[in-house]
Amino acid sequence: MSAAVEPLPESNIKAVSVRRPRAVAPAAPGPLDIVQAALASGNVEMYREAVGLMKEMDAFAARKAFNNALADAKAELPIIEKNRLVAYDRKGGGETRYWHEDLAQVVDTVTPILSKFGLSHRWKLHGKPGEPVTVICVISHRDGHQEENDLSAGADTSDGKNPIQGIKSAVSYLERITLMASLGLASRRDDDDGRGTTPEAAEYVPPAGSISPDQVAFIRDELTAKGASEKAFLQWAKQKRIEDIPATHFGSCVNALTNFRKA
Repeated sequence: MSAAVEPLPESNIKAVSVRRPRAVAPAAPGPLDIVQAALASGNVEMYREAVGLMKEMDAFAARKAFNNALADAKAELPIIEKNRLVAYDRKGGGETRYWHEDLAQVVDTVTPILSKFGLSHRWKLHGKPGEPVTVICVISHRDGHQEENDLSAGADTSDGKNPIQGIKSAVSYLERITLMASLGLASRRDDDDGRGTTPEAAEYVPPAGSISPDQVAFIRDELTAKGASEKAFLQWAKQKRIEDIPATHFGSCVNALTNFRKA
């Protein structure tokens, strides 16, 4: 006779839970998967529709990436400070005098920030001799989406400019305005740009003991003649503006100008 099997004590019985693996949802087909499936089907019309859908989805993703990058860049783009004083005698008497931010000031400020977020800017030009010139500012993202803003103007004949100088001045002005408009930038001073007024409140007053207006003009003309960067010169001089340079430092500034080369 076989021996009886005694049951185990209840204290030695442990409940064992069995975990079932969670069902993993299949990945949604991507645009390329849809195109490949349509191609495999041999249906030409289905393939064309799939390619069109893929292009729409890619364009949507590129627009989204562009808008996100521009929003991130906007959080770091500063207010542009007007750094250039324009003053000249008007025909028929009177003087035009105003401050504005020059193109180099705007480009030097925005380019590193745009590049950080995969953005870039460029311009396209349109125009015929004797007609207004059109400047188109293009803001592009590395994923392929781009947006354009354009503006037209005639040659700038102020201050005795010849026709070529007038076109160059107009192009520079339009490049600056379209870039700032495309990025939603603002300038720090009250904007009297282009009004031809002479409000004394708009004129910057440098600190006491600074170099004279003639000395300011001399330094700026030398930098322009060399094609050198005013920003780099100001970094060397440790000043925000040329107008702020102490008169006692003018001699050393003149000597330093020989070392500045084209930017």
